[in-house]
Order: sequence, then structure tokens, then C-alpha cells
Amino acid sequence: MIEIALRAAVPSDAEAVLAFWRESAEGTSISDDLDGVKRLLARDPEALILAVDGDRIAGSVIAGWDGWRASLYRLAVLPSYRRRGISKALLAAAEERFAALGGRRADAMVLEENERARHAWGAAGYERQDQWRRWVKPLAG
Repeated sequence: MIEIALRAAVPSDAEAVLAFWRESAEGTSISDDLDGVKRLLARDPEALILAVDGDRIAGSVIAGWDGWRASLYRLAVLPSYRRRGISKALLAAAEERFAALGGRRADAMVLEENERARHAWGAAGYERQDQWRRWVKPLAG
């Protein structure tokens, strides 16, 4: 039997988080490195929410708040832990965090080709907005 607990990540989790994302998350980001994770935790210590089973990371979500927007990234669940309500619990924790901070709407970054994620976000009540497109420019070379 698994006993899942939710908690904020701490800097000593950074390497394990990166290993977890390599196994569980779709796609990669320019920020997927030790410095990127540690910088996130230094800037907003409550942003990276983990679902843990003992010492094992079973799920994650980044619930970033900049004072204006509530943004969700890296919702992922370890394949062997899927279909157990972990993503639902992570999203509930993220939404509670945003509400307590004054957030009015949560935006989620979802890879277009990630069919499983699109279904999960839809089931959680999120809707795709076709009128917006993300524009990016890498700042690191």
C-alpha cells in the first residue's frame, strides 16, 4: 500500500526532481538543470509541490505565482503511480496555493502532442485557449 504525502520541494531534492522528470515528464526545457531547479526554489520556495511515497517522488507540479499570474508547469506522475488520483491532489494543492495568494485564474503549459496530458487537464476542468499563442526567446545560449 502506498502512502502519498504532498510537500514543497527543498533544494536537496533538486537532483531527484530532475531524475523524476526524465522518467515521468514529457519534453524538456532549457531550465531542466540543477541551477534551474535551485533558482526556482530560491525565488519561490513553495512553488514546486511534490507527491512523495516515503523517499520516492511520485508526482510533481510547479505552481508559479508572480503576483499577477498563476502558472502551472511540470505536472507529472511516475508511470507506476498513475491512475491513483495523484495529479488531482497536486492540482488541488496548487489551486489552493493560488487562491490563498489572490490568484484568479490558473494557466497551464501543456505540450500540444502530449495526448495523455491534454486529457488529464481537460478532466481537471482546464480548457484550451486557441486565441493565445506562446512566444518564446531563449535567453541563454
